[in-house]
Amino acid sequence: MAELRKDNLSFFEVLGQSVASVAPTFTPALGVAVVAGMAGSAAWLVYLCALAGMLVVALNIGELAKRIPATGSFLLYVTKTIGPAYGMLAAWAMLLAYLGTVIALTVACSMFFKGMITSLGLSLSVPNDVLYIIITAAFGFLAYRDIKFSSRLGLVLEAISVSLIMIVCGVIWAKLHFEIDPKQVHLDGASFGSVAPAIVFGIFSWVGFESAATLGNETRNPKVVIPQVIFLTALICGIFFIGTTAIIVMGFGDDAAKLGGSAAPMNDIVTANGFSSWVAVFIYIGAFISCFACTLGQLNAFSRMLYVLGRYQFVHKSMGMVHTSHRTPHVAIAIGAAINLAVCIGFANLGETNLYGYFGTIATFGFITVYLLCSICVPILLRREGTAKPINYILGFVGVVAMALSFFGSVYPVPAAPYNYFPYGFVVYMLIGVVWFFYTKSRSPQVILNIEHDLEGIAAAAE
Repeated sequence: MAELRKDNLSFFEVLGQSVASVAPTFTPALGVAVVAGMAGSAAWLVYLCALAGMLVVALNIGELAKRIPATGSFLLYVTKTIGPAYGMLAAWAMLLAYLGTVIALTVACSMFFKGMITSLGLSLSVPNDVLYIIITAAFGFLAYRDIKFSSRLGLVLEAISVSLIMIVCGVIWAKLHFEIDPKQVHLDGASFGSVAPAIVFGIFSWVGFESAATLGNETRNPKVVIPQVIFLTALICGIFFIGTTAIIVMGFGDDAAKLGGSAAPMNDIVTANGFSSWVAVFIYIGAFISCFACTLGQLNAFSRMLYVLGRYQFVHKSMGMVHTSHRTPHVAIAIGAAINLAVCIGFANLGETNLYGYFGTIATFGFITVYLLCSICVPILLRREGTAKPINYILGFVGVVAMALSFFGSVYPVPAAPYNYFPYGFVVYMLIGVVWFFYTKSRSPQVILNIEHDLEGIAAAAE
């Protein structure tokens, strides 16, 4: 039976997977409007605080990745530490997180593509359903073809899109005479009450940075490379978020209300400052490229997680099959692409902006759950090994608190419908996972033994 290609990916190819899964261009293109609308001149501080929290989570996940470098990633991390039931739930949560992000970003790709066409002054009209089919077929084929190629492509596409955004931000800052905004330095008008809830939303800009962990079996020297990639992805993206946010806020003249109501912050800046319409075209091109790369990265991560569940027969064993030539989990990729297309077309009547918001929000619950579980597991696992240090307990505690506050911030104050229903829907989804785990365990006890056998093999290889 074919297996995933071992020792296939270099440091930069794994970095491409993680960076593409974050889609850093999204924040200046769209996300900053929400954060700045809440925190005003302290928006850059929001991202700085969120960066600190995500670096803690990155360090926690890195500790687990050093000890269990396998495609099973979060399933095995949590299983080894607190048991297979929690491990299964971690994998179950990540399936929803990755697939929800794929759906949201497919819709976003369509939105950015149409924005790009409009900014070019063209009257081309392509039905949404046709765009969804083309976009899904494109990233589905690339994911099926070769993880090495798709990871390289993801890194190149993100480098292009980030460069475009940085050039635009540089031009904007030059027009502002490279000044340092005193209002942002002194946090004029900011308060703890406005900054704290904005940090919760700011954390969402990083989701997907951990996806390198799903490439454990395919990476060269994974015990070193994967922790480094996860930490560097969080750090690089955070620095990018802080810098671009400060310039965008300054470009709006510190008008938080206006920025908060903007559906395309960078486009509004270039229009208001009299830049050529071609600048807007470059922004849309960068956003589309970043969005597509992220969708590809998230599908790669989803397929690896579904592949592992199929391999252990938590789901049908066909989902654990690997293509004999391309060495990719082609069945899992096809299932992810098919579900994505069906949902995008089936719920198209809700509107693209709503679809993006709905599935992006649903996905974040899965990420938060797994980040929290990993933060719990690190000090427990290291103490069991006899290698725990005070810093491990501190980082574990901080990670748990940060993720708990993130979840709390998403349910209180109670958001407007239908967002107020999503947390309960996520709980129901997780309960289905619990029922399915115990059903599978009672029907096939060998499932748990297979996981334990793999963990023993990983431990023996590490000695």
